[in-house]
Amino acid sequence: MAQKVQVHLEDDLDGGPADTTLTFALDGKDYEIDLSEANAEKLREALRPFTEAGRKATRSGSPRGLRPRASSSDPDTAKIRAWAKENGHEVSDRGRIHQSIKDAYYAAH
Repeated sequence: MAQKVQVHLEDDLDGGPADTTLTFALDGKDYEIDLSEANAEKLREALRPFTEAGRKATRSGSPRGLRPRASSSDPDTAKIRAWAKENGHEVSDRGRIHQSIKDAYYAAH
């Protein structure tokens, strides 16, 4: 049996039909908004003075010097490693513990 799925976008501002989804970022947060062409143009027009004066940023991660450092002295490392082995997770005796294993450990405790 075949299925046909249709997605109808609704304008997030006025509730009418939307033609496009726009993405933008502000203050380190990414946003998406579904808009009609008229409302999309209003947004572009409102942002135009700022985009023309600004510069395009790269999305390579945190700015240099502000990256969090991995801590090799995590007091729970030995406990997490032991718990992971007891609960069937594959974890090496040395090195980094995968975040999904840490998440599972903290969720269980």
